[in-house]
Amino acid sequence: MRSNSPKARKLRFAMIAIARILWCGLGAAVGLGLVLTLVNPPSDLLLLASFGGSAVFLFGLTRAPAAQPRSLFGGHLGGALIGVSCYQYFGDATWVYVLALVLSLIFMLVTKTVHPPAGANPLLMLHAHAGFSVVLQPVGLGIVILAFVAALWSRLLPGTVRYPANWWEKSPPSLFWGGWVE
Repeated sequence: MRSNSPKARKLRFAMIAIARILWCGLGAAVGLGLVLTLVNPPSDLLLLASFGGSAVFLFGLTRAPAAQPRSLFGGHLGGALIGVSCYQYFGDATWVYVLALVLSLIFMLVTKTVHPPAGANPLLMLHAHAGFSVVLQPVGLGIVILAFVAALWSRLLPGTVRYPANWWEKSPPSLFWGGWVE
């Protein structure tokens, strides 16, 4: 017979919370591990540094607008492309890093594809002196793998929120979101 005491309910809730947290962590490990294995970036590992933050969003903040595919793909691909373009056209001076970050922020805000970890991409692309091919491989391929694992992982355990929650959700929902008074 199951006890319904407040202490038993608290213990049961704590056990469920711990199990869910461990499930999120294991999913992130599987997703990132597959990306690193399948993309094979031994010399370009730095190009995927922002994927650690993406794993936190996909497996830990599954419902967040910034975790949805629109933002995941748009933020990463846009930020990487802007970073590579800035390097290719302007070199790697300090002001180019600043320009690339600002252009990426503007791009993500205007297209409503803000994915905070992708804010690192323009800086990473500049630092690596990356060419345009890295936008597709390792960045594009890595995103596809991570999103696929998140979608699959979210369906393995009953009672978990399925990823994606909303394919085309805008992040942010409007340009007046955040630091602006409407």
